[in-house]
Amino acid sequence: VQLQASGGGLVQAGGSLRLSCVASGNIFSIDYMHWYRQAPGKEREFLARISSGGTTIIVDSVKGRFTISRDDAENAVYLQMNSLKPEDTAVYYCNALKAGKMYWGQGTQVTVSS
Repeated sequence: VQLQASGGGLVQAGGSLRLSCVASGNIFSIDYMHWYRQAPGKEREFLARISSGGTTIIVDSVKGRFTISRDDAENAVYLQMNSLKPEDTAVYYCNALKAGKMYWGQGTQVTVSS
């Protein structure tokens, strides 16, 4: 499974971005897709998950601002981020869980200016 994340950039506080993660390769039977982020000097942080059936989980720290969704026709998962804050600045990674193995994309930088 190969994952390509995109959509990051520089945005002002209060703005929005939509991150995309396109999966390719042996994507059959991917159980879950996730979004994580890692800010400078901090550990990687789990943000959201979507199952193959569309069930979602969003962590409390971004709930109400971030939404995860998927488009199976495009083999893509999205992270819609609204009301962005400077503390959301990080590298954002998508991740696929298939048969107990995790696959990571390369990350996309999100920078939120105050």
